[in-house]
Amino acid sequence: MAYRVLIVDDEPILLKGLRYSLEQESYIVDTALDGEEALDKAITKEYDLIILDLMLPKIDGLEVCKKIRELSMIPIIMLTARGEDTSKILGLEYGADDYLTKPFNALELKARMKAVLRRVKAKEPISSGNILEIDDFSIHTLRRKVTLKGKEINLTAKEFDLLLLLALNPNKIYTREELLETIWGYEYFGDLRTVDVHIRRLREKIEENSSQPEYIKTKWGAGYYFRSKS
Repeated sequence: MAYRVLIVDDEPILLKGLRYSLEQESYIVDTALDGEEALDKAITKEYDLIILDLMLPKIDGLEVCKKIRELSMIPIIMLTARGEDTSKILGLEYGADDYLTKPFNALELKARMKAVLRRVKAKEPISSGNILEIDDFSIHTLRRKVTLKGKEINLTAKEFDLLLLLALNPNKIYTREELLETIWGYEYFGDLRTVDVHIRRLREKIEENSSQPEYIKTKWGAGYYFRSKS
């Protein structure tokens, strides 16, 4: 299967180089030079992955990411300049699936892309129509939908994966390193804060009071776990 990728950056030379590199591995590549063009293409065309620079003309990358997330769960990898730690966290808050710091090696970008696409596209449910019922949750692994007390909860791909993993193993404590390796699919890339940000976002969606969570609990100094009532 040839994946369709949109690369958004205001540097024409970088776009040309990435396009050539990705096309050598059979990706179908489209490009955009500013946030306005990126939004227009993301809305009107279909892509499997978006590579999105943070600093863009017309509409910045964070706002583009936010607007895309209002319409679609398409995976997004954000590109940030070295030292932009706050922007990295904001990117994850706005729904980015991963981020990469410039300057970067094309091989690392490809590894990130493959990890994201593998998680999103190659998930095999245990059986057709498999549904996990636990406490107040109904988790449909085929449709990748979650209902809580009968109300559907809109989760990103990573939030769904986190909830499913924890719910499948109630009361088992996962370290941040284990969650990063299991959910994000790579052991050496990435930042442990990525896990914390996604756990916080997940709690904000499923907990009545995210500061005093009922479902996703923290074991201080150890990690996170799903506390089952049963």
